[in-house]
Amino acid sequence: MQKIFPKKLEKGDLIRVIAPASSLAIISEENRRIANGRFEELGLRLSFGKHAEEIDEFRSSSIESRVKDIHDAFQDPEVNAILAVIGGFNSNQLLQYIDWELVRNNPKIFCGYSDITALNNALYAKTGLISYSGPAYASFGEKKGFDYTLEYFKKCLFSENPYEIMPSKEWSDDGWYKDQENRKFIKNEGPWIINEGSARGTLIGANLCTLNLLQGTEYFPDLNNSILFLEDDEDTRAVLFERDLQSLIHQPGFAGVKGLVIGRFQRESAVSKDNLMKIIKTKRELDNIPVIANIDFGHTQSMITFPIGGEVSFSANEGETKIEILKH
Repeated sequence: MQKIFPKKLEKGDLIRVIAPASSLAIISEENRRIANGRFEELGLRLSFGKHAEEIDEFRSSSIESRVKDIHDAFQDPEVNAILAVIGGFNSNQLLQYIDWELVRNNPKIFCGYSDITALNNALYAKTGLISYSGPAYASFGEKKGFDYTLEYFKKCLFSENPYEIMPSKEWSDDGWYKDQENRKFIKNEGPWIINEGSARGTLIGANLCTLNLLQGTEYFPDLNNSILFLEDDEDTRAVLFERDLQSLIHQPGFAGVKGLVIGRFQRESAVSKDNLMKIIKTKRELDNIPVIANIDFGHTQSMITFPIGGEVSFSANEGETKIEILKH
């Protein structure tokens, strides 16, 4: 399938905010105000899906409402990019109801993270459209500590130039959306090298447990010549990450994976470098591919934006790492 790279953002462009998983109704007015101000500073206009505020007992809305907002966003010629409100649990409910031809014929930027991983990878598998794992609308409501996230959002979505992923100076894993002033930032120790080597390929993945929901379906992306970017949230533990990773390794075509890049774990996960080293080193399928971890993506603050279906290269040798997004 031919890859489709959507047009990059320019000042004056219109962003459509939709809620494919959790509802916009859960986002506070304060955080919305900060987020809206950020987009205004970027020179971007905002509009919101007709059903984005709907909310049910699952903090989401009906399949019909969410699919309608996806279709409306893609087919509206005034909309230049689509941004998820936040993550959640149920984006995979939508896949069999999406008009993939409509999407293919109206390519545009689509960005979100966490549960949105199901849509990101299905978009690529079904249409060839490159979409983006990166900050959601809610993320833009972070008052402090957002500079790094914003820098990589702009590098990925405003420019076609390749960009190198440099480690953030600090990160956070606090409830910033509850208290914007009393923040706790942690010095970033940088990448963990688990297996040395270098690789180049198609970037696939993001949230591991969500990606695995696509196994055995037509929505699971081709792993041939791929670099996996994988992360998981605070609900995971070392034993859960291990079995989810093993499940992915069992997938047909995993032999086509050329490298593995793992995002930063949340503190509640208690996944240490030693834990992760043992998990990786006990899997023979990973023996001959480079593996690095503790990279700035996942569910902690300071996150990069990266292209699902784009091209990436990375190397890890003699204590030095380099990650470069080549085509996005």
